[in-house]
Amino acid sequence: MFVIDAMSRCPVYEQLISQIERFILVGLIKEGEQLPSVRALSVSLSVNPNTIQKAYSDLDSRKIIFSVPGKGCFVSEDAKQLLSEYRRKRLVDLEEMLNELKIAGISKDEVNEVIEKIFDERR
Repeated sequence: MFVIDAMSRCPVYEQLISQIERFILVGLIKEGEQLPSVRALSVSLSVNPNTIQKAYSDLDSRKIIFSVPGKGCFVSEDAKQLLSEYRRKRLVDLEEMLNELKIAGISKDEVNEVIEKIFDERR
């Protein structure tokens, strides 16, 4: 389920966070579902348990998951909504990027082609 790219410049814990968030958004991991234990995930990915714990702690601090002592970590009931809200805030970044593309001479049609391609792939 989880894949870590050891050659990536992105830290392992960020790769894990990104994958968990994506899996929640697309419904592969459901709200209320238990995540793999730190130990189990550490063994299956050959990653230090502290790295897994760091990813889980970040998600917990943002209320995406919650921890039940002695039971494990679970996806919060409003995780998908929270993640959608976080993504909406990134529209400001997109607006800045689109301005930069416009200044660089990239046409609206070229941008729209990319947008259409991305949204068509998701369906």
